[in-house]
Amino acid sequence: MADPTDKNKEDELAGTEQPFVQHLMELRDRLLYCIYGLAVAGVLLAIWPGPSGLIDLIAVPIRAHMPPDAKLIAVGVFTPFFVPLKVLLMTAVLLALPWLMYQIWMFVAPGLYSHEKRFALPLIIFGSLLAYAGIAFVQFFVLDKMFGFIQRFTPAAVAATPDISSYVEAILSLYIAFGVAFQVPIVVMLLVRFEMVTIEKLRSFRGYFIVVAFVVAAVLTPPDVVSQLALAIPMCLLYEVGIIGARYFTKYSKAPEESADSAQP
Repeated sequence: MADPTDKNKEDELAGTEQPFVQHLMELRDRLLYCIYGLAVAGVLLAIWPGPSGLIDLIAVPIRAHMPPDAKLIAVGVFTPFFVPLKVLLMTAVLLALPWLMYQIWMFVAPGLYSHEKRFALPLIIFGSLLAYAGIAFVQFFVLDKMFGFIQRFTPAAVAATPDISSYVEAILSLYIAFGVAFQVPIVVMLLVRFEMVTIEKLRSFRGYFIVVAFVVAAVLTPPDVVSQLALAIPMCLLYEVGIIGARYFTKYSKAPEESADSAQP
């Protein structure tokens, strides 16, 4: 007799394969949707607050530690045009990030099992929120403390008038560093989910991770104590969040046959 559970054991993706050309067409469509989303975000930002408004916003942390009448300077001939444009494009990517992640999700979702879909979409949303949190942390905390620390070491005979191009490059590198570093819980949960490491092993590795976090912070941030601590300490805290979340995430994202096997005595 046939095993009544064979139907449940069948591959739910069997027969859903598509030709390679179909995958290319789907990829083309998703890339076009991404471009459309970026274009809409760019137009909205160009209307309000505009490139000048965006520059004023990101310049708030450093201008708070400059003399009232001081301004950032533009050294290059084309800097007043290209830097605001660069900031506008960068902000458009951030604004459209949920839409971009959704398009990635729609491209890969047909090739995922139902239990994989249950955890893939929450991870995408959680990862986007963590990236936003890292960038906001830089903008509203790290930059203010960092420039305040640096300003205390500036000699009275020196006029601190940074170039807007170098300033934007510096904060952009910090945005990327913190946005990526704040993905630590996602990495930890995936490592546990795919059985590359156990929760007990992660706990025993805690002391080593603290050292790794400070080394990464020293490499990715400017050579000041404030920004290094501001990156290393959240990474350590997020590592603990990942350990806590990994236990629940692993149970939630198990395949049906894995859940059945674990339920057997």
